[in-house]
Amino acid sequence: MLIGEVARRSGVSARMLRHYDSLGLVRPTGRTRSGYREYSSQDIRRIFHIESLRSLGLSLREAGYALDDPGFTPSELVDDLIRQARERVAGETELLARLSRIGAAEPAGWQDVLQIVALLQALGSESAGKRQRAALSSVEAVPVPVDALAEAALNETDPNVAGALRWALARSGDGGCTVLAEGLGSPVAEVRERAVRSLAAIPNGEATALLHDALTNPDIVVRRCAALALGARGVPDAVPTLITMVVEETNDVDAADALSALAGDPALADRIATLLIDRLAHGTAGPSARRRLTQALADIPGTSASHALAELSQDEDRAVALIAKYVLEVRGAR
Repeated sequence: MLIGEVARRSGVSARMLRHYDSLGLVRPTGRTRSGYREYSSQDIRRIFHIESLRSLGLSLREAGYALDDPGFTPSELVDDLIRQARERVAGETELLARLSRIGAAEPAGWQDVLQIVALLQALGSESAGKRQRAALSSVEAVPVPVDALAEAALNETDPNVAGALRWALARSGDGGCTVLAEGLGSPVAEVRERAVRSLAAIPNGEATALLHDALTNPDIVVRRCAALALGARGVPDAVPTLITMVVEETNDVDAADALSALAGDPALADRIATLLIDRLAHGTAGPSARRRLTQALADIPGTSASHALAELSQDEDRAVALIAKYVLEVRGAR
């Protein structure tokens, strides 16, 4: 079969077939009387084998080596091709994300594009100082796309830079909540914690809704951080977690402060007092936990709390009784 017919049937151009010949990959078995290349069925089969290997990412040299070496084992080469393919996919994915972020920022001109690219590069710098400056400058005339800020916040290990990123997210308006919501489901505990802390800094309704959902997160650190943030926002569903934090002496002072803030709503004050009293009477709380619960109860207004404190002033635990008596004296002096 002549080269033109081979090219038509195989889909490999005549020029490429000549290139294969020059490299010694596929040399036509014969020649016509006029000197034209003439391919046998075996030659054509080899062409298809080479094209198949090329489709896997092999170079022409690698394809020829694979076909000609009888002792060739493909596993190592295939593993290397897999690695290369993953690197290409990762590179293309990163490029796509960068382009999407630039597009989301709606730059007015190339100067804006260059500023955004510079800020994105600074956010990925090995220098904590550069990352922090990028975060602090991201709310200027040409802001960093908010999703990039959120991803940086999820990956940031330096506490100062993390604080700057949370500040920038809070100032951004949108807050990058979609990216942070994905962070809450990360298999990495540190990422989940960074996600909930970032959401806690964002004052919008979407962040509050995600924090509310986080009250049932399997990660106890996430649940506690969400409860503290929700308590400051006046969300009643945070109360049980906050009381448990007081009992377990985990950020118990902050938790008690959040309960006190929630109790500023008269409709919640009696409910919070009742729950604190129940935990005091439950019998499972140790002496130190009962003292913390009594101190938390001291900051809750209303008759329910006052009646409970009057009973606690006679408690067999002297420390609990003294706390209750002191609080009642202070309340009486008001």
